Amino acid sequence: MRLSIRSYNFPFVYVSHHHQAREIHQDIAPQNSAPRFAYIEDGEPPERYRPGGYHPLSLGDILHHRYHIVHKLGFGSYSTTWLAKDIQQRGRYIAIKIKTAEGDDDDSKEAQIWRHLWAAANAPQQLTPSPDTTTSLGIAYSIPPIWDEFTIDGPNGTHRCIGTVPARMTVAEAQDASHTRLFQLKVARVIVAQLIKAVAFMHARGYVHADLHLGNVLLAFPKRIAEMPSDKLFETFGSPRLEPVKIIGDRTEQPPLPIGIPSHIVIPAWFGARSEDVKLDEASVILADFGEAFKPLTEKRFHSNTPRTLRPPETTFAAEKPISFAVDIWTLACSIWTILGQRPLVDIFSFTDDYVTREQVDALGRLPEDWWTRWDARAKYFDSQGNLLDHTCPRRSLEVRFEDSIQLPRRKRGMESIGDEEKSALLSMLRAMLAFIPEERPTAASLLDCEWMVKWALPDLREAGIASP
Repeated sequence: MRLSIRSYNFPFVYVSHHHQAREIHQDIAPQNSAPRFAYIEDGEPPERYRPGGYHPLSLGDILHHRYHIVHKLGFGSYSTTWLAKDIQQRGRYIAIKIKTAEGDDDDSKEAQIWRHLWAAANAPQQLTPSPDTTTSLGIAYSIPPIWDEFTIDGPNGTHRCIGTVPARMTVAEAQDASHTRLFQLKVARVIVAQLIKAVAFMHARGYVHADLHLGNVLLAFPKRIAEMPSDKLFETFGSPRLEPVKIIGDRTEQPPLPIGIPSHIVIPAWFGARSEDVKLDEASVILADFGEAFKPLTEKRFHSNTPRTLRPPETTFAAEKPISFAVDIWTLACSIWTILGQRPLVDIFSFTDDYVTREQVDALGRLPEDWWTRWDARAKYFDSQGNLLDHTCPRRSLEVRFEDSIQLPRRKRGMESIGDEEKSALLSMLRAMLAFIPEERPTAASLLDCEWMVKWALPDLREAGIASP
């Protein structure tokens, strides 16, 4: 099943939906002297192969004298990412991200944060065996490894390259591939446990991620895929699809392509699975995309670029105050909810900030008094006591939403639902994380010791076999 264009955002993998490919094409302003190329469905625009742009590659090419290109994993506005086999590492699969020649330099803030986190995750004091430390496929604390960095010269310029662990899909894409949108309960717990640990690790190193959502949470290649020979990989997931690059014009014969443009575009591969089909030992998580990350002790940030439905209320009602670690706790709670259930906590059709606030109040109760009185749109939805004015729409408290979004869909599909004792512990954790006042939310480190993690999530993580011995 092919549902989306896989796009890799430096330094990590994320998946964007089909409209992004069209937007990348639409962003290109045609030049009078430049040829126009036929649109390629699911492929990057050939126009991006120009001086300063993408580096042209073909299947079978060898990069840096060791990386044999076997498929494409994805593309973004400023990079392409390829699946390769490392000749010097017994054919280990590696994702090679190739930046455009005019892309970010080596000292970009995002690259520095990634290197710092990866170095910290692999520091000797961090490698003491722990039953709950994720180290599958070289992924420590769910931070993607840096396996190699190098530059290549080509017809379009000099390109920075980085090698890391391949990801088969994001958590969001696994749900998009499924009619149920549900993970098996143990798998969901394992994903959540790793995500909480990853956020706690980042916070302990002084960083706020600031863009937590399920498009930035990846599932790594499981062992069965990581050990497949290329021919078996193609047999299982399909051979690479190549689309010829064609110049649009009045000529009956195609003119020769300009230098630096490949003859064919390789359509990105799909190595994913439906959410309900992800097995327990295949749930190794990678936390991706540190483009919004920052250190609140040294940098003041007054905005959030997280998707609207995930933004914490202080970004609306206390915009004069700098955001900090608590913003991650709110978005982490929203992400946990969606991992465990079928529907998000806040309706995805909340197209305005006011409607998002309406959903938050409906689920969690009245805002703090100061915010409540300053909310101009309050009278549109609620009376002075916080009751909905629309009596045809029943109140959907956190508990009601839990039943509708998580429990009922699981029962309808014959999947394991959450027992009463676990439900009580889970809702207690989530409600604390969703406190309106950011200072009242628990720290990520304290979540590691909460009842739900200790009794349910961490034991399943150990059972999954993706923890260190």
